[in-house]
Amino acid sequence: MRDDGIAGATAIVTGAGRGIGLAVARELHARGATVAALDRSTDELASHIDQPRFTAITADVTDPDRVHEVVSQVEHDLGPIDILVNVAGVLHPGDVVDYSDEDWEHTFAVNTTAVFTVSRAVTRLMIPRRRGVVITVSSNAAGVPRRGMAAYAASKAAATMFTKCLGLELAEYGIRCNVVAPGSTDTPMQRKLWNTGGADAVIRGDLDDFRTGIPLGRIAEPEDIAAAVVFLASDQARHITMHDLYVDGGATLRA
Repeated sequence: MRDDGIAGATAIVTGAGRGIGLAVARELHARGATVAALDRSTDELASHIDQPRFTAITADVTDPDRVHEVVSQVEHDLGPIDILVNVAGVLHPGDVVDYSDEDWEHTFAVNTTAVFTVSRAVTRLMIPRRRGVVITVSSNAAGVPRRGMAAYAASKAAATMFTKCLGLELAEYGIRCNVVAPGSTDTPMQRKLWNTGGADAVIRGDLDDFRTGIPLGRIAEPEDIAAAVVFLASDQARHITMHDLYVDGGATLRA
């Protein structure tokens, strides 16, 4: 196992019940980290629960009291938290003029406010130790307008800038904060957006919808995003902070 600072670390991953969060939790665990995998439902984590160094915790990250309880529990039971990966996210598509207050509030509660709540709770503990890594999984939609995704894009843009500002505030303590911005990734959330054509239609793009395709000609797998996260969490990225790494196959043309 490579000595990249992952082995022996303690990590919290939110939204770890499936998709990108599950892939991140698995990869960190495979690299030797002790992982606390958080999600509202841990059903899909059943095969990991009995593994050493892997703890599944049921938690709603929109509940500040539960967040503080879980962070304290992890510190007490698993050890000082070295890595936090904010993955929990929701997508309620819809045009602005028809969008409900409830969907807007829920989108920001999960995608933005929870990133603040969890990051604040964890980094307060990292500061006295003068070490730690925070990574927020955002979206390429944070940098490129998308029809029917205003709330999602705005919430991810806010989470992205929050993470960069956090990185600036915490740099003096040696704590690095970075962002990974996936494009279309083969997850349950992505598949719910597919109408006719499935992945092929996403790869081709839709000019009528002002959406380019994916130049690399493939949909990302969750493991592609996890690899980027683990790199930024590792000592190989020890001089990288406040960075926004797009992992989208070139879909945004880095606009």
